[in-house]
Amino acid sequence: MPRIVLEACVESLAAALAAEQGGAGRVEVCASLEVGGVTPPDELVRECLRRLAIPVFVLVRPTPGSFVVGRPGLGLLVEQVRRAADLGAAGVVAGALTDEGAVDRVAVETILAAAGPTPVTFHRAFDEVTDQAAALEELIGLGVRRVLTSGGAPTAEEGADRLRALVRQAAGRIVILAGGSVRAHNAAALVRSSGVAEIHSRTPADAAEVRALVLAANGA
Repeated sequence: MPRIVLEACVESLAAALAAEQGGAGRVEVCASLEVGGVTPPDELVRECLRRLAIPVFVLVRPTPGSFVVGRPGLGLLVEQVRRAADLGAAGVVAGALTDEGAVDRVAVETILAAAGPTPVTFHRAFDEVTDQAAALEELIGLGVRRVLTSGGAPTAEEGADRLRALVRQAAGRIVILAGGSVRAHNAAALVRSSGVAEIHSRTPADAAEVRALVLAANGA
């Protein structure tokens, strides 16, 4: 069985270093996770890129709140995507929805163009779309590499059945990254029931706790 990859969601260099030491496959660097996460400062991104050997992804979300991005807001979002790519991020995490709860195709196309060759993950705005199956096909067609989702449920554990359906639908065309209260105590069951190959978790600056999560996800 392929090794399950942990993407550690971090908002400090200490947490990023602990994630790498604990066996995470990559980090997603964020700020203000207490409000759902926003774009981190450039200096934190630079330090993570300088100090870590594992891939560093960067959340690009200028403001918390609604995932509906107006055209003025899209300009700032695109500017930050371009900045993250220019800094050397291995991936950017972004997304946008329409007022009707669908993928904002124009915004995502603009994000992808700004990212250039840097892979794009569509973030948990996906959990607010009205038709996940249709949204997944649209994101695949656009060239998005990953979707971070709990399957539309409050937690990934609760959304495991929907995650499994998304994994089957994806059929290797896009990565389904399971996130939403993924911890050491539920990671193994989540992986078994959903079939995901990658999990996302907010991790503390404690390598032992990260290692426990990685081991649990991989059935050790």
